[in-house]
Amino acid sequence: MSGTIDFKDGMKIFWDVAIEMDDGLNLRADIFSPVEDGKYPVLMTHGPYGKWLAFQDAYAPQWDSMTTNFPEILADSSSKYQNWEVVDPERWVPDGYVCVRVDSRGAGRSPGYLDPFSKRETKDFYDCIEWAAVQEWSNGKIGLNGISYYAINQWQVAAMQPPHLEAICIWEGASDLYREMSHHGGIYCTYGGNWYKGRCLPRQHGMGAKGYRSKVNGQWVSGPDTMSEEELGYHRADMANDLFSNNYSTDPYWEDRMPDFSKINVPLFSSSNWGGQSLHSRGNFEGFNSAASKEKWLEVHGIEHWTEFYTDYGVKLQKKFFGHYLKGEDTGWEEQPKVLLQVRHPEDKFVEREESEWPLERTEWTKYYLNPKNFSLEVEGNNEEKIVAYKGLGDGVTFVTPPLKTEMEITGPLSSKLFISSETEDADLFLIVRVFAEDFKEVVFQGALDPTTPTAQGWLRASRRKLDPDLSLPYRPYHAHDEDQPLNPGDIYEVDIEIWPTSVVIPKNYRIGLTIRGKDYVYQTGGGSTLPNMNRFSGCGPFVHDDSRDRPFETFSKNVSLHFGETYNPYILLPVIN
Repeated sequence: MSGTIDFKDGMKIFWDVAIEMDDGLNLRADIFSPVEDGKYPVLMTHGPYGKWLAFQDAYAPQWDSMTTNFPEILADSSSKYQNWEVVDPERWVPDGYVCVRVDSRGAGRSPGYLDPFSKRETKDFYDCIEWAAVQEWSNGKIGLNGISYYAINQWQVAAMQPPHLEAICIWEGASDLYREMSHHGGIYCTYGGNWYKGRCLPRQHGMGAKGYRSKVNGQWVSGPDTMSEEELGYHRADMANDLFSNNYSTDPYWEDRMPDFSKINVPLFSSSNWGGQSLHSRGNFEGFNSAASKEKWLEVHGIEHWTEFYTDYGVKLQKKFFGHYLKGEDTGWEEQPKVLLQVRHPEDKFVEREESEWPLERTEWTKYYLNPKNFSLEVEGNNEEKIVAYKGLGDGVTFVTPPLKTEMEITGPLSSKLFISSETEDADLFLIVRVFAEDFKEVVFQGALDPTTPTAQGWLRASRRKLDPDLSLPYRPYHAHDEDQPLNPGDIYEVDIEIWPTSVVIPKNYRIGLTIRGKDYVYQTGGGSTLPNMNRFSGCGPFVHDDSRDRPFETFSKNVSLHFGETYNPYILLPVIN
């Protein structure tokens, strides 16, 4: 096996090991193993963030905040080998695991063409799994574990059914990159292109001396060579353009990146985040329900998306899962509830509860009808003929319940049915579910990234209202996104909007609100603070929809009307839990 070997911090470490792909290209990996020779189960990650780049160097504010709030993360570890969104080997190797980190093609130490989530990259991942299974330090059982990117690509590679893949832990990982990252409700989100530019390109292979230097060995994270800007451009995809130009979910670009859930049969543990609106939420619910795996579990938590993975709570769950499937230990996983929820309360308080399914069988699906007379939400419909208009790029309109007579829990997916018309051939609908205290101050929550997120959000471009009848459910409409159906100005259209899952226990005398508008939500006090290495957030984090190419002013700035009457009775469907 190529690469250099160190014996440090109670581990045998193989640096920059070459793994040959089926086209002859060598990817590079680091391998952290127990010092004693033997055959051990393997935990693998494969991605573009640079295996030699320390968490503390790439995301120092996040690291400082996380370890200050949860000092347990520093226990029993020097943290020298800690990378962004992957396991800390010093917390796993002593338990008899081998941790393998692979720089994906075109990233970090691995040469080649950088093209995130592509079929080529997924096939590389498959080959790395099968390579690790036959190494002298491997017992042939491979598990995958990681956050976000290192979770998303688990869905993809698991659908290829690598023979030695034994179990996957998908921690806050989208499973449908079109609907969950690039085009929310058919509306283009600028996040993906910005993420590629800010988080991938600085780690591209060939950055060399223009990039990061490793804290562990002093070498270039994205080296050893330093390429010119022209060479770097030649060796990477134009992902921002790819995301924008592939406008339909049926485009080959997206079909190449959408896993076939019917082929995912490996045991899986799917971990979602209530605050992961726009990326780190929906995919874990959808993947959990859609995967063909007979052995599968769901867990949902809150706070920042990089935190619970590393806390004792998160690590204990991961080790319980992998100890059962990779080591054959009696960890108690056979008694693990199929669904484990950290039910959310105001002020980011959580109460753990065990459940058996998702959505919860005892859910009382409750329609709250929009009343245009007093802008209320009521359990009884109103047949009064009325039209409520709002400016497409204005603040929209908000409907609010009377003060709740008793405490109410809503936990699950939501949806809304509206009847709309537009002065133009289209309209973008941004729906925000909100909770207001007795003084009408909005209750917000720590999101996966943004510290002031609302209770839930949903989106729909009216010209993308076409539903897939085979996949749609009353509480989760599923839009085909395979064609545009422009509006005739002034005509009335029925539209169903998916609102991503949420959980909140709402105190007595609080109110539930639904805001309908034509632009992104903004927290009413002016926006949330953020960490210094991220842009200032305003309630949606970096997941905004403000590209003028996708939202020309003349089309989306004009009036949109909500219609009410005997045949037009709009509502929001809430998952009430008793």
